[in-house]
Amino acid sequence: MNTTDAMSSLRWSELVEVVRQSGQYLSESEAERVIRIVLSALGGHVHGDVRDELASRLPEEAGRLVATQLPATRRLTAAQFVDSVAARILGATPATARWDVTSVLSVLPKAVGNEVIDQVLEQLSTGYALLFGRADLTLAT
Repeated sequence: MNTTDAMSSLRWSELVEVVRQSGQYLSESEAERVIRIVLSALGGHVHGDVRDELASRLPEEAGRLVATQLPATRRLTAAQFVDSVAARILGATPATARWDVTSVLSVLPKAVGNEVIDQVLEQLSTGYALLFGRADLTLAT
């Protein structure tokens, strides 16, 4: 079974549980809250067919969070993206927001397939790969 087949049947409750474990959250509600915030933020920075494909491979509720966002007005660096998530979470710091972002985004390659994540990363600034749990291999200029 390939990654795409395995994860196309992922349910919302399963995604919540995987993120709960990944982020070591104490409750499902905390994991759900973080998923909603992070996927909503991501949805504004991914566009076109790539956003549609990402949304279609996620559980329906998660897919809606990605697909229904208005396009971002400016492209953010990975650090700015984390800061934007921190601004949406009461009491968050850049460090806790980075934990939250990574806890969600690092489970997406298994959930939607590496090929979709490759396409997502092509639309984002350098540095996002680390948030998805990947090495960010770029040549220094």
